[in-house]
Amino acid sequence: MEQFDVVVIGAGAAGMFCAALAGQGGCRVLLLDNGKKAGRKILMSGGGRCNFTNMYTEPAAYLSQNPHFCKSALARYTQWDFIDLVNRHGIAYHEKTLGQLFCDDSAQQIVDLLLKECDQGKVTLRLRSEVLAVAQSDNGYTLTLNGAEVGARAVVVASGGLSMPGLGASPFGYKLAEQFGLKVLPTRAALVPFTLHKPLLEHLQTLSGVSVPSVVTAENGVTFKESILFTHRGLSGPAILQLSSYWQPGEFVTVNLLPGLDLAAFLERERQAHPNQSLKNTLAQQLPKRLVECLQTLGQLPDVTLKQLNAPQQAALIESLQAWRVQPNGTEGYRTAEVTLGGVDTRALSSKTMMANSVPGLYFIGEVVDVTGWLGGYNFQWAWSSAWACAQALIADKP
Repeated sequence: MEQFDVVVIGAGAAGMFCAALAGQGGCRVLLLDNGKKAGRKILMSGGGRCNFTNMYTEPAAYLSQNPHFCKSALARYTQWDFIDLVNRHGIAYHEKTLGQLFCDDSAQQIVDLLLKECDQGKVTLRLRSEVLAVAQSDNGYTLTLNGAEVGARAVVVASGGLSMPGLGASPFGYKLAEQFGLKVLPTRAALVPFTLHKPLLEHLQTLSGVSVPSVVTAENGVTFKESILFTHRGLSGPAILQLSSYWQPGEFVTVNLLPGLDLAAFLERERQAHPNQSLKNTLAQQLPKRLVECLQTLGQLPDVTLKQLNAPQQAALIESLQAWRVQPNGTEGYRTAEVTLGGVDTRALSSKTMMANSVPGLYFIGEVVDVTGWLGGYNFQWAWSSAWACAQALIADKP
């Protein structure tokens, strides 16, 4: 039976980075993945350009039932550390918005960076390798793979969550945690578009592809200021994806379609200048024409001129444009979700090492853990930071 110091399960962002660092620190590492390619989700991310970190990464941008857990790893391996690594590999990148960093060329560059780092650490990478069983042994763990067995002193679970099942996502990591007595918190799709109830959807489907800068607010008061995108299934866009992590089924979402505009003052100015102009044409100066027409068919916008617009109508109009209440039917689910909310309970793990407190030598990193970041590179940074923290522990524990 082949023996390794460490077996890392999952060749995604966290798994590859942890394997590379542990290998460079002198550990004999085996990196396994059930797919035929390493870093499949990385390649899909950021529209194929990989939003590999965010310059404004801070613990407040992460959701967890144990919100303090992520602080240690994020402080010890920061976004600037990973940016430095990207620079050392000569990868050109740019800031898109709000501190989001993307490769100029392709997400493949980040995968190549990780594979080069793995090569430098003499990591053994085996693709199309399914882990059928993991059992504790006298000197660590025995893993049963497609027909073969390997032994390891430590096992790192970096198998990800349930998002994007088409890329090989599975509940493997959660089942393994439960096998060893660790609690797994309920999971759900996050950073995911909303679907809408049929009557509203039928009206809004004509807007598919229209994007509008907005401020969206959940019932718990969490607010995001970014654009929303109307789709043939419902609502998407950065603001909606962000809010989906905070939304609960049955709740309403409030949308301000004209953030930063004093709509009453705007209407008064236009009324003085163009009293006979239609309300529809006036609003089309501020909103996409198709959206204005749709709102009119929904009865949220009276078919009047500015001088005909009375006070009650104007108050209702301002309410519907700047505090539009929408009740989503649900989300598009794991199929299109960027990440999984919930996962291995961090109270069962060491925030310094990522090791299970009650199971020596068993580590959990990345998305499989109950730490979920905002949209915009935060989840990649959690992958890098948690992998780094784990790798330092593996190196320190090396005989």
